[in-house]
Amino acid sequence: MSHYFTNDKVKSEEKEIKIIINDQNLKMIVDNGIFSKKGLDFGTRSLLENINIDEIKGDVLDFGCGYGPIGIYIKKVCNVNVDMVDINERALNLAKKNAILNNVKVNIYQSNIYSNINKKYDFIITNPPIRVGKKILNDILFSSLKHLKENGSLIYVINKNQGAKTTMKDLDEIADTKIIKKNKGFYIILAKNR
Repeated sequence: MSHYFTNDKVKSEEKEIKIIINDQNLKMIVDNGIFSKKGLDFGTRSLLENINIDEIKGDVLDFGCGYGPIGIYIKKVCNVNVDMVDINERALNLAKKNAILNNVKVNIYQSNIYSNINKKYDFIITNPPIRVGKKILNDILFSSLKHLKENGSLIYVINKNQGAKTTMKDLDEIADTKIIKKNKGFYIILAKNR
């Protein structure tokens, strides 16, 4: 069975979609075998519409970038350096096409969790892959703190039925966490290194 976080071979059916986020128009190419092939999912939209763009500075990592909506949007609206990583090769190829399509310069490369991350960031922003299971999800979220600069922040979106309260409670033991916004069951959560 194929999942968006694997590199299983799934028949390609690329299509171009239009996305509007906070009055920013983007064109994106999506495909089978990636999340979310139907277009911008509600969780990612909620995340991008509710983060304080004015606070985003410095170096930003879009973890699990998929076809690229988070990193490309952030680069379009902020004067920051953006790195985008994913394990899925098809997603990375789409993200590269979408960066060109939207005329942004970002760094896009493959990484299995943080295996190829060699620097620290001011912000890590993610809609993490929930279907990887709790153990890997926790590794993604908890390990992110090691890849943040001293005053860096993790911003992530997660559904309340998929562990929002639990991940926030667990992260709060080692970081300062707060809910930025709740939107129809999705929590946008900020975790800062102590």
